[in-house]
Amino acid sequence: MVSVVHSVAAQSGIEHTLQTLCAGLSVDESARIARAVEFAQSVYGDRTLGSGEGIWHHAQGMALILVGLRLDVDCRLAALLFAVPTYDEHGLERIEKDFGRAAAELVNGISRLNKMRPITRGFVAHSAESAEQNLTEMKAQIEILRKMFLAVVEDIRVVLLRLASRTQTLRHYVDEPDDLRIQVARETLELYSPLANRLGVWELKWELEDLSFRFLHPDIYKKIAKQLDEKRAEREQFIANAVERLKDELAAVGIKNAEVYGRPKHIYSIWNKMRKKSVEFSEVYDVRALRVIVDEIKDCYTALGIVHNMWSPIPKEFDDYISNPKGNNYRSLHTAVSCPDGRSLEVQIRTREMHKHAELGVAAHWRYKEGGKGASDSSYEEKIAWLRQLLVWKDEVSDSSDWVKHYKEAALDETIYVMTPQGRVVDLPRGATAIDFAYRVHTDLGHRCRGAKVDGALVTLNTPLETGQRVEIIAAKQGGPSRDWLNASLGYLFTHRSRAKVRQWFSSMALEQSVADGRAIVTRELQRMGESGFKLDELASRLGFAKSDDMFIAVARAELNMRQLQMAVRGTDAQAEEDKLAAEPPVRKRKSSDDSEKGILIVGVDKLLTQLAGCCKPAPPDPIVGFVTRGKGVSIHRADCPNFANMEAMQPERVIETAWGTETEGVFAVDIVVDANDRQGLLRDVSEVLTREKINVTAVSTQSKQGAAHMRFTGEVKNLTQLKKTLAALHEVQGVVGARRA
Repeated sequence: MVSVVHSVAAQSGIEHTLQTLCAGLSVDESARIARAVEFAQSVYGDRTLGSGEGIWHHAQGMALILVGLRLDVDCRLAALLFAVPTYDEHGLERIEKDFGRAAAELVNGISRLNKMRPITRGFVAHSAESAEQNLTEMKAQIEILRKMFLAVVEDIRVVLLRLASRTQTLRHYVDEPDDLRIQVARETLELYSPLANRLGVWELKWELEDLSFRFLHPDIYKKIAKQLDEKRAEREQFIANAVERLKDELAAVGIKNAEVYGRPKHIYSIWNKMRKKSVEFSEVYDVRALRVIVDEIKDCYTALGIVHNMWSPIPKEFDDYISNPKGNNYRSLHTAVSCPDGRSLEVQIRTREMHKHAELGVAAHWRYKEGGKGASDSSYEEKIAWLRQLLVWKDEVSDSSDWVKHYKEAALDETIYVMTPQGRVVDLPRGATAIDFAYRVHTDLGHRCRGAKVDGALVTLNTPLETGQRVEIIAAKQGGPSRDWLNASLGYLFTHRSRAKVRQWFSSMALEQSVADGRAIVTRELQRMGESGFKLDELASRLGFAKSDDMFIAVARAELNMRQLQMAVRGTDAQAEEDKLAAEPPVRKRKSSDDSEKGILIVGVDKLLTQLAGCCKPAPPDPIVGFVTRGKGVSIHRADCPNFANMEAMQPERVIETAWGTETEGVFAVDIVVDANDRQGLLRDVSEVLTREKINVTAVSTQSKQGAAHMRFTGEVKNLTQLKKTLAALHEVQGVVGARRA
């Protein structure tokens, strides 16, 4: 493989870069870096990225950033070779062959992340209300994207590579802001810098924020930079001198293991503090800051005394969070002092245990820095803490397989993150299918779902989805879900929400069918009565219903019979008729053939509405009694019905003598209870018996627990003889231990 050297100066520059890229590596690792540089240059040539930056220049910048983070050789190789698969069809295979599998997997991880495009742009508001709604939706999307970036990769170093790439892009943007730069800067502040913050990669977080802020608010950036009134190098030198001086003072009083470090506060952070506290630049006291970490609590207060002795404390700028911890149990001493040059200096003092809790525990203030409020996701925060701890250990983890092992232990695997064709990210529980995805996007899309494409390929609707996939739903113009979706063994639906939506759809359809059936019955009856012009809403009101649809449903479910309907149309006073019935002396009369469909004899009255009680479901030749109801005629109960006994005790004057007629036509509802030892095919065998005995089953419920099955059927019989024969046949079914009338 040959690379072209254009000049001695270019050769010298490459050699210097190569030397930097190999810092801290072994001879063999340095040789791999040299081969990667040569290979990358030959592939990239003069090609450029969408930002206008040369690909080789970008790759080189990424790799140098990772050197600063002290990441391993595989990371540096992946940075140099990140775009090879884009321009070489067999790029990944060549990388794995020449530079190792670990480097190839990292490059593949970068490619997967680069294919994901967040949708933080495009939320257009048309009103103040829609603006607030769009902002809420956008914030939710951004939070899902942050989690997705950590969940989609199999190695945390891929996220670091992406952060380094974005940092290099912003470094390249040196001109005045334009639409592209503003878009990239906004995306960085919303997505990438919070990720760096959560992972504790401070070096990249500060630079990402400052570079983005420069493009989003150039005038404010320049104003604050001018107010700092000193170059960054000078500020850093001041911090270095202050650190050394404070270390010496602490050692002089016996605190020798103290860790003291600091940094000048970056411009974006200064602006945030000015904005949140509504203060001027002169009132921001932590433009320069030190942190002191000691072994014991008493050393914290000793160090505080030394700080106040070295510099003049600023009044009202001292907070003791050790004696009075914050709500998240954050503990530390905070003070602000004035230095001889007139500028302020903030100092934080804490023990190592407090520091560990603040940086890696629940007190980790990445959520505070991002302005998060409300309930937090404790499991997610624990994962973030583990990832940050893993990065702290990066110098101790030398084998890339260990990286992957530790990362998978912290993987955010409770949730998957998939994308719509438009780039919106949807979070779902692991195990969710394409139908679950469709219902999560929109209920109507779920109802009309007929197929799905995952990353452009057709898949079955019960295929579990994986993080990072792009899902497209193929939907019918109209229609509804399939009942097969509710069959758990087929695996179409995973989430409770989807199952509830499907059940709700079928319930709605059943309700609509009931309305249609009831309307047809009422219309037919009105036509028979010659009252086809009768107003349906008025009829419903007479019967005590709020609207006509409720009346239709009651008719379809046989809760309202034709006699009641006829009485309402004619304006008959049902209450007066019932009161008259209760006062008349009992005289036994045989009802005419059209008085009752069941052939029931009522004592003392002719042509009276009757109905069989649903609680005990009487059937001939059960001993029966009647109870005069309000508005629904006489309710017929079995003589041994517990409900009738209660009503008789409360209103004995409403009890009326009844008996079966000599001719009882039609069918009667009965409840049949079957207890059995549960087995495969039991329900089928029981159903065959009912079918053979010509029992029309109208309802069924089954329960199975610890090997025992309990089944209850509501069926229609002509008489008790037919029922007894059916019960005898059920006893002959294998496994049945009891069959009885309820």
